[in-house]
Amino acid sequence: MSLHWGPRGLAGVDEAGRGPLAGPVVAAAVMLDPERRIDGLRDSKKLSAAARERLADVIRHEAIAWCVAEASVEEIDTLNILNATLLAMRRAVDGLARAPHEVWVDGNRCPAWPWRSQAVVKGDDKVAAIAAASILAKTTRDRFMRRLHEEYPAYGFAQHMGYGTAAHLDALKAHGACPQHRRTFTPVKLVIAQTSLF
Repeated sequence: MSLHWGPRGLAGVDEAGRGPLAGPVVAAAVMLDPERRIDGLRDSKKLSAAARERLADVIRHEAIAWCVAEASVEEIDTLNILNATLLAMRRAVDGLARAPHEVWVDGNRCPAWPWRSQAVVKGDDKVAAIAAASILAKTTRDRFMRRLHEEYPAYGFAQHMGYGTAAHLDALKAHGACPQHRRTFTPVKLVIAQTSLF
C-alpha cells in the first residue's frame, strides 16, 4: 500500500514507548517535502532495526523539519502515560524549526494545541510523515534504552527496551526497581510493594 503524502506543510506525529515499564515516552514530529520522497517509509514496528536506523538518517537529512522530544519517567508517573504522551507530542511539534500548516497524529486523539490537526488511526502505515515520525521516535528511544542497559545491565534493557517481558519481570523481582522504572505501572508497583525497598 502506498503512503499518503498529505498537503505541503503537514507535520506527522507519532510516539514510541507507551507500553514499557521503564524509560521515557518519546514523540517525534516530521515535515516532509512531497518533492523529495523517501523510499521504504512504513510503520517502524514493521522494519528491522537496521532499516529503521538507515531510514532515520535519511529522514533527518531530507525532511523540511523534524524534532524529537520526550516525557520523563517522573512526568509519566505524575501525569499518567496518556497525558505524558500528549505532552511529548506537544514538545515535538513546538520544537519544529518551521511551523506546520496542520498536524496529523497517529492514533485516536490529538493533544490540545493551536495547530489544525486530525488523528489518524494506524497513521504510521498510511501517512508518510507519520511513518517518518514513528521511525525517529522508535530509533531515539531504542538508543536511550541501550544506554540505560549499560548503566543497569541486570535488567536486560537492550533486549526488551523496557517492555514487560518474562525476563524483565524476573529481573525486576530479583533486583527491585531502578530509577528509570515507571512506579505507577502495576508490575513495578507490585515489585516495590513486595520488596519494600523504596
